[in-house]
Amino acid sequence: MSYREIFSDTDAFLDILKKANRITESEYVTLERAVFLSWWCDKGDCKFCFMSTQKDRIVEPLKARRKLSGILAEAAICKRIGWNIEFLSGGYGSYSTEEIKNIAEIVAYITEAPVWLNVGALSSSDIGKFGGEVEGIVGAVETVNKKLHRSICPSKPVQPIVRMLKEAREIGLKTGITIILGLGEGIEDLPALFELIKELALDRVTFYSLNPQEGTGYENQPPPSSIYQAGVIALTRINFPDIEIIGGTWTDQLPNIGLILLAGANGITKYPLFSMFGNRYGRKVEEEIKFANRKLLGTFSDLDVLRGTKKLEKERVPNHVFKKKKPSIAEEVVERISEMRKEIDTAIEEYISTICAQLTPEI
Repeated sequence: MSYREIFSDTDAFLDILKKANRITESEYVTLERAVFLSWWCDKGDCKFCFMSTQKDRIVEPLKARRKLSGILAEAAICKRIGWNIEFLSGGYGSYSTEEIKNIAEIVAYITEAPVWLNVGALSSSDIGKFGGEVEGIVGAVETVNKKLHRSICPSKPVQPIVRMLKEAREIGLKTGITIILGLGEGIEDLPALFELIKELALDRVTFYSLNPQEGTGYENQPPPSSIYQAGVIALTRINFPDIEIIGGTWTDQLPNIGLILLAGANGITKYPLFSMFGNRYGRKVEEEIKFANRKLLGTFSDLDVLRGTKKLEKERVPNHVFKKKKPSIAEEVVERISEMRKEIDTAIEEYISTICAQLTPEI
């Protein structure tokens, strides 16, 4: 049966959903967060991207960088509430490789785990500069439809990304890609996607659901169907049983979560943490996970854990999940964090205050 026939036959679709679910039904679900480093991108012309609406407004790119203390505070909060740092992300040309390495080292120290990077197409010499602070490299492929890709990402060709991922794997780094569903691709593009995953021997794929951004060419485009997203994830899970799959959606698509978990996703991402934590939206995420019969790592609702007055209940989590090898960090990095500790703690408190101020009173 062809992929198109699967999507046009309800019984066939439910069969592949069941098959995918059986592969991952006993697994835990992670909450993932991409930590953005800057809102500047040298390319700035991807037709779906928020940063494409900002490039002409940013006169001084250095001022589009986030404060380091804010980045580190966000990483510290994620560790506290049991979230994974999906990757550190920044537009092309927003930082030098040495600066990215420095940030990665400090984040890895705070989270006690090496990080993934999604910072554009790195050269082989750039990749070689990273050490134990980096676990993997992500390539923002977005779509495998070549004609569509040339149209919507004119300055971001796929080949340099493919080259980067191959070189990263050669030196022992894990690799992954991001795919955005709903850009105009179709079911007929699935074979090319699976061929790319196989060619690169990827460890991870993140499937985002298009989140239309005001001011872009996609602002009036609806997000993709929940059935379509789930079907793509399920077929990927069946074809690659051991790969890590992260599913991304947005606040107006929260009911999709349960379905993409049944389809075989290991983690979920793309949520505005600081406006959803502890309120009905955060609890909705947890409900979707619960009724998909998965066990959640971390919390999206426990304010005591967020505030640090209570520790996350790790005893309900398999030991191996929290036994990642701690990266070896240079003494000067540790010293720098010590010097910034007051600034980081202040940023943490500001984040927590912001979250608590947005909570909807219980009725």
